[in-house]
Amino acid sequence: MAVFVYAENINGVYKKAAFEAVSYAKAVADQAGDTVTAITVNPTDSSDLLYKYGASNVINIKDEGLKNFSAKAYAQAVNEVANGNIIVFPHTTDASSVTPMLAIMNGHSLITNVLEAPESLSPFQVKRKAFSGKGFMHAKSEGAAVILTVSQNAFGVKENAVSGSEEVKNLSVANEDTKVISHEQSSGKLDLKEAEIVVSAGRGLKGPENWGMIEDLANVLGAATACSKPVSDIGWRPHNEHVGQTGKAISPNLYIAVGISGAIQHLAGVNSSKTIVVINSDAEAPFFKSADYGVVGDAFQIIPALTEKIKALKG
Repeated sequence: MAVFVYAENINGVYKKAAFEAVSYAKAVADQAGDTVTAITVNPTDSSDLLYKYGASNVINIKDEGLKNFSAKAYAQAVNEVANGNIIVFPHTTDASSVTPMLAIMNGHSLITNVLEAPESLSPFQVKRKAFSGKGFMHAKSEGAAVILTVSQNAFGVKENAVSGSEEVKNLSVANEDTKVISHEQSSGKLDLKEAEIVVSAGRGLKGPENWGMIEDLANVLGAATACSKPVSDIGWRPHNEHVGQTGKAISPNLYIAVGISGAIQHLAGVNSSKTIVVINSDAEAPFFKSADYGVVGDAFQIIPALTEKIKALKG
């Protein structure tokens, strides 16, 4: 039972999602008594980073036509080199576009948002998120091969170093369908979907000029910043910080929500967080029903005091 994993990179650099996917694939391979083969496209990072998490083999696809992302072209490229019974992807935006096409090409089963190692391999059965993260299901595949996407921050990154080898595969996949309309340059900030701690705020902050205290708290915690949909809609914060049903779905270890009422649409994007802390002056805010910890009070007093306390604890 051959196990393959797609090690996604951004501009050639591997992110946490890639290491988590490789860690998951290694756990599956250990169950199956097999090894892991990682597939990557035009990386600049060393394959040593993938050996560290359990990939014994790395297929390094070199293709100038894949410099611009296209779900169809990437699915074709992966299809040319992946011939395993199990193919693991991180549950990222790009991978979520590639995997359905890859599944259709071969008639493979597709199970998304996987949370844990498989319960069984034959038939393949695994726990996954369902209903926008509000529930779980145990999905079963009777097919000969299955494609999985691993929910970020669910399985975790686990070092399992092996000695590995790399094969460079030169491809020329047709990619005429892709036209770059605009390109958003990375700000260098911590990636929101990969962050283990997220500090988020809503209209309770009263204006964009008050976001400095949210960023100060995030910096002290080593966290990413996020916001509610109304905040991004009115231009207080960039749209790439919007979390919720129509924004990014995240699952950090700690989610701190400041001045957010907790509408169902917002909860759909954050309810996979392991711990939720809500800070709101309205004791009746719906978000408190979903919180692990709640603080009723004025954020303009609480957040600066909390930031200073954490700084003091860090010495």
